[in-house]
Amino acid sequence: MRPRLRPQDIALPAPVHPLRRIWKHPRLMHYNRLIALVVAVNLVPAAAQFAAGGGQAAPDAHTLGRFALANVALAVLVRQQYVINLLFRVATAAPLHWPLRIRWTLAKVYHFGGLHVGGALMGTGWFVAQVAALTADGAPAGLLAVSYALLVLLIAVVALALPPLRARRHDLFERSHRFGGWAALALLWAQTLLSLRARSAPPLADPGVWVLALLTLSVALPWLRLRKVPVSIERPSRHVAIARFDHGETPFAGSSTAISRSPLTEWHSFANVPTPGRSGFRLTVSRAGDWTGAFIDDRPSHVWVKGITTAGVANVETLFRKVVYVSTGSGIGPVLPHLLAAEVPSRLVWATRAPRETYGDRLVDEILAAQPEAVIWDTTESGKPDMVRLAYAAFREFDAEAVICISNKKLTWQVVHGMERLGIPAYGAIWDS
Repeated sequence: MRPRLRPQDIALPAPVHPLRRIWKHPRLMHYNRLIALVVAVNLVPAAAQFAAGGGQAAPDAHTLGRFALANVALAVLVRQQYVINLLFRVATAAPLHWPLRIRWTLAKVYHFGGLHVGGALMGTGWFVAQVAALTADGAPAGLLAVSYALLVLLIAVVALALPPLRARRHDLFERSHRFGGWAALALLWAQTLLSLRARSAPPLADPGVWVLALLTLSVALPWLRLRKVPVSIERPSRHVAIARFDHGETPFAGSSTAISRSPLTEWHSFANVPTPGRSGFRLTVSRAGDWTGAFIDDRPSHVWVKGITTAGVANVETLFRKVVYVSTGSGIGPVLPHLLAAEVPSRLVWATRAPRETYGDRLVDEILAAQPEAVIWDTTESGKPDMVRLAYAAFREFDAEAVICISNKKLTWQVVHGMERLGIPAYGAIWDS
């Protein structure tokens, strides 16, 4: 299947002003700006306390614990599925007549993970200060033992989440976050109750107890929806499996579902592909590692699902009059539900190897029925294209307002930042979890 465009014939416009390019640099993306914002907000109470004491006073252990808990609560709650869906709902409620620059910024809502990172870092920092204050104050031995155990655990979880370690040992990162998070929550309960006992304070009158109750409910909610469900798996090729579910749920387009064959050890999230007018949904699973390879080769009859269907990056499409979807390979999975729902006028640019042989005639025909003007580039016949130029050509031809890219990390960053430096709103996954 040959594309209608030749990248070498597409001329790109001049980049935006150097100052704007600096502001759009990946190092200054909204994710990192949110981390900086959380750090800055945390410095305000510390500076105020220091100033009130004439440069002499330092917050007591109880106050430091409150600061730590507030930040931990931010880190936990901003990752809760209901909260994520609420953030997307609020951000995408902006009307289309608002200035593009405002909608451009609101569509960066999926960078909310910066709040999670900022809260985790500052919560750990405040907790270090609290443990130091408890030690200096000669707190009871039991309280100190729990506090030091929690401190070591928090530092370990934060260290294993650092990007270099997370990239190399992703399974370890996930398990440390899951089991370490549960253990940290239990130790936080123990530390809070021991601290209240040491101060002879009634537990139900302490706000920290109610915050911990909220965090416990937030962590438990996805697991309260854990269930094993039947799945029907079609394998168009050795590279792809299409998993079909119909267990009483039809998720919204652009959401994702986490599935597992061993619920305590490993979970994988995939974009839901509901078909308008039909119950159930599909997941497109491509061979990208041991787990997905085993899923394709040894097709299970049942899998575990949990959690609440959650909005993803492509849901920001409703902030724009027209969008261009850029996808490679199995990235078509997260894009397909939006093409089928046709809530926003869109144009598809999809580069993949042997699309019909890899994904099957049925899926390709479904795509072409929804997108008869789609640019489908067969890399087997035509080689790898310059996706930035293809994206720009489709953007210009379709008179779109934004580009949404679903691909691997390297190409997503190339397209997103390639578009942004040309002054075009662009969006794509940021691999922050």
